[in-house]
Amino acid sequence: MNFLENFELFGNVEKAQNFIETIKSGRFLFSFVISYTETCEVPGITFAGADKNSIQFTPPADAEYLHYGYCKTIDDIPMTPDGKPTPGLLTKTALESASIPHLTINAGSKISPQLPFIETGLSFGKNISTQDAMTDSQVSHAVDYGRIVGRSMASLTDCLIIGESIPGGTTTALAVLRSLGFDAKVSSSIPNNPVELKNQIVNSALERIDSDHPYSIIAKVGDPMIPFVAGMLSSASDVSKVMLAGGTQMTAVLAFASKIGFNEENTAIGTTSYITNDDSANFKNLVKEISDIPTISVNPGLKNSQYSGLRAFSEGFAKEGVGAGGSIISSMLKTGNDSAKFLEMAEKEYHRLFTSL
Repeated sequence: MNFLENFELFGNVEKAQNFIETIKSGRFLFSFVISYTETCEVPGITFAGADKNSIQFTPPADAEYLHYGYCKTIDDIPMTPDGKPTPGLLTKTALESASIPHLTINAGSKISPQLPFIETGLSFGKNISTQDAMTDSQVSHAVDYGRIVGRSMASLTDCLIIGESIPGGTTTALAVLRSLGFDAKVSSSIPNNPVELKNQIVNSALERIDSDHPYSIIAKVGDPMIPFVAGMLSSASDVSKVMLAGGTQMTAVLAFASKIGFNEENTAIGTTSYITNDDSANFKNLVKEISDIPTISVNPGLKNSQYSGLRAFSEGFAKEGVGAGGSIISSMLKTGNDSAKFLEMAEKEYHRLFTSL
């Protein structure tokens, strides 16, 4: 079991060990929730796309890349302006190497992906720096739909992994965490976390909060992914183990889920060491403050890559996303591969993408 050396456990370590023990010989299912917040259109807030117009294509393109190995709504896979690939590359490598099935759910993406997916009919979130993200009834719909989807998917598996793609989502997550009373410092898709800009947006959004009802708070300053995934977690955790695959956004999901109820015994967060080691954020303490669930962190070993595009993840670009950390953890548990083996496979995929472009 030498792959366990690539894991670090935080929070309730005993719970983390039990969680790993329970799921390692079970079935995994990866659910990929795509969404959108117009907050990401504020200049300088995100790197999740080459420019302002292409950002809206990032979530559906991530979904298509996971399914096909290439994208249909855009020509190339989602990249930063200087050509660093989507963390979806890590997710795809992980899922394929372990034959873990996955499904895409559209929970408010501006653009629909060109593949079979679960459609919720939720609309995208508005820019929280200037207006409310959603109405209270849209939040309530998102929770209800999440509960339906979560229950269905959890009944098909022993461990439901939930990942997301929502450009600008760390900013709405920060607003939600702050408004629910947590002193959050969140990660970013760029090494130079645009903290001042995020705080500016969040502070102007928080001024509009006029109720301490969780639904109303999410409606004012959140995004559709947060209530939808919280709904999924609340019902799925009654039926199976659930791994929230992600960093900052999943702490916001957790904070809201703790208001609507979920089963802590069956829940863990799975992420990369690039999130848990990020000094500009307080991820580990935040999870502990919100709920007594374990964090499982994996070091995918990308700093040893021969490709600068893969090394970039270990240098603070993207860090996490498209459920990468949780997918890598699940694939290692299922196959017994360690991070050296994972890196070898990720490099093969990187090579395929960038020599065929």
